[in-house]
Amino acid sequence: MRVIAHRGASAAERENTLDAFRAAVRLNADGVELDVRRTANDVLVVHHDAHLPDGRAIVDMQDDELPDWVPTLAEVMDVCRDPAVGREFVINIEIKSAPGDPDYDAEHQVSAAVAGLVLGWGIDEIGKEVIISSFDMEALNRIRAIDPGIATAYLTFEVLASDLLVGRVVAAGHTAIHPYFASTSRTLIDTAHAAGLEVNVWTVNDPGQIAQLAAMGVDAVITDVPDVARSVLHEKD
Repeated sequence: MRVIAHRGASAAERENTLDAFRAAVRLNADGVELDVRRTANDVLVVHHDAHLPDGRAIVDMQDDELPDWVPTLAEVMDVCRDPAVGREFVINIEIKSAPGDPDYDAEHQVSAAVAGLVLGWGIDEIGKEVIISSFDMEALNRIRAIDPGIATAYLTFEVLASDLLVGRVVAAGHTAIHPYFASTSRTLIDTAHAAGLEVNVWTVNDPGQIAQLAAMGVDAVITDVPDVARSVLHEKD
């Protein structure tokens, strides 16, 4: 089971910052999860919320107006693909696309920009894996329309019948399901695996829950505490 650091090692450092992603590497995570939004001048930056803590909307700002702790996607990628990482490493890029947000992207231009960057990075050549996830299925569909070789994962809170959820994801051609941990069951895991999908569960910080999900056969846990998750898995071994 892989350990993916949620917004970087976000219990150790400020989430979605270069320090958090460097800490994830240092704590031996198998990869990182991060959130992407766009600025007024169409630069892809890494930040979870649509607004800064002071209330300003990121989509209304130029990239050089943002605080120093808000990195660009390219800067985060440089940390993750540094040869010094020395191992295979997963970069899970979540595209934020909620209808209520000021930067809602009905035309899915962010998807196109992210796909373009991923294709330009030559990830496969340096032993890194990219997964693009979103709660917005259409954002993922745009990625597949650009290049079906890019791995895509449907994020969900939903507690649907496992066969219905898996059927939806398979029919759209996506690679994985990223369910909320409280919505994850052995039935969902088994159904997804039988259909050829990965199951990467978020956000799991409790050692007992991490151990339980590992025993159920999930492919990855997305966690704020990659060092804790790594310790749990070491104990199981």
